[in-house]
Amino acid sequence: MAIPISDCEVRDPRQKRTRKLLQDALRKLLQEKAFEDILVQDIAEVATVNRATFYDHYTDKFTLFEAMVAGEFHELLKERSIRFGGACASAIEAIVLAICDYLKEIHRNEKQCASKGSFGPLLDSAITQAIRIVVLEGLTKRATRAKVSPDVLASTVSSAIYGATREWFYSKKRHRIDEIVTFVASVFGPAFETGGRHRPQ
Repeated sequence: MAIPISDCEVRDPRQKRTRKLLQDALRKLLQEKAFEDILVQDIAEVATVNRATFYDHYTDKFTLFEAMVAGEFHELLKERSIRFGGACASAIEAIVLAICDYLKEIHRNEKQCASKGSFGPLLDSAITQAIRIVVLEGLTKRATRAKVSPDVLASTVSSAIYGATREWFYSKKRHRIDEIVTFVASVFGPAFETGGRHRPQ
């Protein structure tokens, strides 16, 4: 079966319930041990499902982790009513602040911090994908000047926003956060300037 990196598009109540059990189990285990020490069997046992059920939903613990993070971050953006539309700079600022808040929350846990190297790339990929979903949704409703497809533009913008914010977050000498917003907006702003009218729904 095709397994989405984020579970946002899953509609079946039974699938959603099982995936929530698995993600909750992984969250619990991350409070107790490092990510690399967690086995699929551990996750299945805590979630009270068998290994076969786990593999019906996720290919391995890495895809489960990606889905968990992407889902959490997407929910954070949703809770803050963050939309990527005409006001490019304000949307970028809101996303940047959400990234910082989420990274702070992730790294509060000592076990996770100690194991950052093992799941860092997965964390990066999952958050970038969640941003891409929001950006792409906005782009499909707005004409732009860009000569590339909305998918390509969304991927590029989301990678740039997260990459710049991540560098700032882990930097020992941080500049003001609004400098990141200004920089990213200046790079991609021209692509959004002339699509003034919304596309028909």
